[in-house]
Amino acid sequence: MILTSNRGFAEWGDVFGDHVVATALLDRLLHHAVVVQIEGSSYRMRQHADLLPEHSRSSSPINPPPTPKRRGRPPSKAPADQEYG
Repeated sequence: MILTSNRGFAEWGDVFGDHVVATALLDRLLHHAVVVQIEGSSYRMRQHADLLPEHSRSSSPINPPPTPKRRGRPPSKAPADQEYG
């Protein structure tokens, strides 16, 4: 499932009108989730940049999101008595 939002998690309490409900929802939603945060100007709005006022245009370039961190158990290490060579 992919869920997108233009609001940060801190704002969800205001959106739902109840911070307790928003916290419970986020707790269940984010459990085992991978969150990808994308920052920068919109691909869609780039096509209409000449229609936007100068002060509302984003000067930051569109960059790919950082590679997500690996989750789960780290790989096991070789025993100390086993040497390579």
